[in-house]
Order: sequence, then structure tokens, then C-alpha cells
Amino acid sequence: MAEGPVPFWRRLTNSAGLRDPDRNETATNATPFSPPVDRVSRPAAAPEPAETKVVDSEALLDIWFAREQDDVIVWRSCLPGASAAEIATRLSLVPAAFLADDVDVLQLAENILEIEYGASGTTPPDRRRQEVLRIADQVRATGSAAARRGAALVLWLWASDDLNGPLSVPLSPVYYGRAIAALSFRLAAVVDPAEWVRTADRRDEAARTFLLWSGHLPAGEDEATARSILAMRDSLEQNTALAQTMAEQEHRLQVTKRLQEARAREAAARYSNE
Repeated sequence: MAEGPVPFWRRLTNSAGLRDPDRNETATNATPFSPPVDRVSRPAAAPEPAETKVVDSEALLDIWFAREQDDVIVWRSCLPGASAAEIATRLSLVPAAFLADDVDVLQLAENILEIEYGASGTTPPDRRRQEVLRIADQVRATGSAAARRGAALVLWLWASDDLNGPLSVPLSPVYYGRAIAALSFRLAAVVDPAEWVRTADRRDEAARTFLLWSGHLPAGEDEATARSILAMRDSLEQNTALAQTMAEQEHRLQVTKRLQEARAREAAARYSNE
């Protein structure tokens, strides 16, 4: 008898180094996550592997800042979505394997995106799929275990429909790339993704950050309310040193934007005079 199609979760285990998810083993009740060992106390005979090297928070933030995201525009373009509590619940249900230091986010992304876009090689390249895969590869290239875990949690939020049913409001696929970048490079730079799962405030922060950069307002909240609550949670803004770096980046972005607008006005004026 012909074999049926390989189940989704089996494909993940085969290609991404994960074992079958156990509904009774999520990251919240699995063996507690062990943080990276301090380099000073690590024995010289056991050098840190390249694939789990410690990456400076500012290095991850530099990748995020290079995207030059304008959060004013992002907030104004948000549409109503699922509630922050619903996303937070999905985070709490993540299989523990998604928080492994060596989780293969590129393989994971390829398998999860296959549901949305079809198998690669059988369908024409999709711009949004390619963007997500490019960012997943960028995450892998950083060598940051925190960035990998952050990306894996975003991928779990996309894949969780297959195991836990659809969200009350479907996520817009338009901003998949932006969402995975925000949690991998912005949030993971200041809060270890393990805390997004185990700590209520950080779980709410991650859920709200995910909704924002996915292009959604939390259900039942207007822009002002959502902005206010996320601002209270925002670990980056509350980190004095890194907040200064972010403020400088935002200032540069605004200066660049004003220069671009001035050049556009000058070009329009020249065109009208010709």
C-alpha cells in the first residue's frame, strides 16, 4: 500500500533536528533553559564553538537599525489582529526544542513556509518567502543563539496553527520578514527568548512586539492604547545604554527622511518649471 504524505511535524523533525512535539512538553515545563557560560569561567580546554558564539547586543541591533524601519508608519498601518493574550498563550505552548541553541532556523523556515507557499522548486519563487529565508540565513550567519531562538519562536507562531488550530484573526503574510527580523535582531538583542516564554511580562512584550511588526493591533485596542502598553513593556527603551543608541538611530532616520523629502520637493519644483 502506498505511503501517505509525510506529516508536517515529522518533516520538521527530519530536516530541522527536532523530535516530534510532545503536547505535554512545552518550553514552560521542560528542563529550565541554561544560559551561556561566562567566558571568563569557561575552561581553556573547552573553547566556545563558533556556532554558539556570544554576539554583542549592539551587533544585533545594528542589523535591525540597518533596516531603517519607521515605527510611526508601522503603527499607522496596523490592522486589528488577535489579542496579545492569544499570541502569548501560543508562545507558552512552544515545544521546548524550538528554544535549543542549535535550532536550524533556515531548515525550519523552509518547512514552515512550504505550507504557505508550496514546496520550493515546484512553484515560482515568492518575494515574501525569499525575504523570510534571506533573514533566516542572516540570523544563522550572526552566530547568535539568542537570535536563532528568537527566529524559531516566530516560526513557531506561524506553524502553531497546524497543532493548535488557527488564530482568531489570521496573520497578514505581507510582513512576515519584518516580524522575524524584529524579534530576532531587536527584541532578542535585549531579552533572551527563553524569557519570552517563561516570564509573563516578557511574554506579553514579545506577543505585542510580534503583533506590531506583523502589522496588527492587539484585539480590542486602538493605536494609542497599544502603543502605551508596549512602551511600558519595551525592554530596549528601558535599557539606558541601548535606548541612547536607538534614539541616535531614530534621529539619523528622521534626518535622512527630511533630506529625502526636501530632494523630492526640489525635483518636483524643477519638473514643474520645465
